[in-house]
Amino acid sequence: MHKMSIAELVGGAQALAASGQAALAAELYRDWAALNPDDPLLHAVHFNRGVLLAGLNDVHGAVEAFTAAIRRRPDFLPPYINLGAAYERLGAAAQAFSHWAHVSTSLSDLTGDTVAYKATALKQMAQVLESGRRLAEAEDTLRQVAELTPWQRDVVQHWISLRQRQCQWPLLTPLAGHDRAALLRRIAPLSMACYADDPMLQLAVAHAHCREDHGWPESFRTTQDFAHRIAEAPGRRLRIGYLSSDLREHAIGSLMAEMFGLHDRKAVEVFAYYCGVPQEDPTKARIRDSVDHWRIITDLDDAAAEAMILADGIDILVDVNGHTRSARTRLLARRPAPIIVNWLGYPGSMGSPYHHYIIADPHIVPPGSERYYSEKVVRLSCYQPNDRQRPTGGDRAPTRAEQGLPEDATVFCSFNGTQKITPFVFTRWMEILRQVPGSVLWLLKSCEEVEARLRAHAIRAGVAPERIVFAPITGNRDHLARYTLADLFLDTLPYGAHTTASDALWMGVPVLTVPGRGFAGRVCASLVHAAGLPEFVCASAEDYVARAVAFGRDRAALAPYRARLLDGRGAALLFDTPRLVRELEALFRGMWADLAAGRLPEPDVANLDTYLELGAAMEHDATETSFDPAYEERWRQAVARRHAFMPLPPDTRFHPAAGG
Repeated sequence: MHKMSIAELVGGAQALAASGQAALAAELYRDWAALNPDDPLLHAVHFNRGVLLAGLNDVHGAVEAFTAAIRRRPDFLPPYINLGAAYERLGAAAQAFSHWAHVSTSLSDLTGDTVAYKATALKQMAQVLESGRRLAEAEDTLRQVAELTPWQRDVVQHWISLRQRQCQWPLLTPLAGHDRAALLRRIAPLSMACYADDPMLQLAVAHAHCREDHGWPESFRTTQDFAHRIAEAPGRRLRIGYLSSDLREHAIGSLMAEMFGLHDRKAVEVFAYYCGVPQEDPTKARIRDSVDHWRIITDLDDAAAEAMILADGIDILVDVNGHTRSARTRLLARRPAPIIVNWLGYPGSMGSPYHHYIIADPHIVPPGSERYYSEKVVRLSCYQPNDRQRPTGGDRAPTRAEQGLPEDATVFCSFNGTQKITPFVFTRWMEILRQVPGSVLWLLKSCEEVEARLRAHAIRAGVAPERIVFAPITGNRDHLARYTLADLFLDTLPYGAHTTASDALWMGVPVLTVPGRGFAGRVCASLVHAAGLPEFVCASAEDYVARAVAFGRDRAALAPYRARLLDGRGAALLFDTPRLVRELEALFRGMWADLAAGRLPEPDVANLDTYLELGAAMEHDATETSFDPAYEERWRQAVARRHAFMPLPPDTRFHPAAGG
């Protein structure tokens, strides 16, 4: 009988896996290993089997295979990395960390392969450190990765994100040969939205993220590929697909929980494509029960997910992730539906050539601001859905004493993530505290080192550190209940309160905001308007401080606004979810009419690589872009200088010949 060589084994296993028979490939490796227990390459066979089993979600089998590979050859490092990943999936973070640490400390001779192994192990270690709220250690670990393997975009992006969460100011310090401009050219879109209120640069960063981090697919569909769908549409319901990893206990899931059940089933057929974590929770169950079709695509590759969406005949696919974690952007690049819409998950333009529309409202994207979006802007009366069945508190009312708050002083709160706190915002907050004696600022708990840093910043601003109080993380019902202990919610900029703002307004707490230029900095103003409190949308940063101080010195003046919010829960535009769904369906009909009439918008991504280069060279730390009166002129001059050196093709934004 012919004995299969190692080359024949690997070739046969790869062919099986490529044909969709990964389980058979893993069995082939297992059987060969049993017949060849003394082969010198047995460690590689066990390793390959483990990779296949991990891909098949047989995590325990993968652990066994990787362990066998290590036992056979302890100095072979790849299985330690994969074994750590398997343990992480099983929730054994400590075991995962120990295997990665072994790799990072056992490399004496650095070669191309060993550097890659060490960098991979350090990246995994950073994730575990971050999940354990050891943010400074995670940041330092990523710095080591950047020094080992410079110019990795994902490492730069993760490092910047960690610094934002820690309120490390200035944010963009040199990293492994990256100066500030180089970092900005690689920053993630969400981090950019938190960093500076520069919507033109935000758009350019989003486009670079699509191009560099996701890439373009080898094959994709054009409008002509869906011509048959247009012909068959009359007389049937529109098939609407919502694609998201967050249709669960998540800020997005909590906002959308009610709306799916309000769709007119005579007009639309509702599909949900879920690509998130497998755990069950009440919000996920509620959403699943309220749609016509619930599809789980978490473990499907892009080709399989694309085939499913095409088989379902989706007319309009709504991307409810955008540039956020667990998004399926590469899937969207294949264009699995004739119309793709950007809504709710990411507050800004996708900068992609395959998102046709972005849903906003008149406050978030006022007329004249369309130049900052690659998609066609369409508008609802209020952009954000809300769940009118959300709880209004816990089993009993909390007290200020229980939360460490003063009984008879003003409590300002801001329950946004620490990544949204900028030096400009914090300076305003400290000015407010200085002018309102005894008042406190109530923030969400982060970790001890971040809390200590913010209190140290307060001391430098002349504010006693104990006047910053941190609220522990708790369940959503109890969190909502404690909102009522606050007098006034203070918004952030350039990335403001979104779900946190509607939570506060739902609980009767007024929200003070000043809108910026970009999408993320204008959502809160939209919500405050829609809740019936236009008086709380400030005209400037100075107005924001003055009004906060006035209310802080006269808490009783807030009482009628609190009553207005509570009385308006049933009538306010912000909580009129049936109206939002009707308007959303009208937008969908308009989009389909555009497609049928041959006027589907073509995303405008002209010159965005040039705008990224120009914007990254601009100063954002010294002046708050939101309030820079020369903002557009600065861009026009930058483009004019570039145009004089290297003429650009016309576009709709800042081309000199177009006069802006």
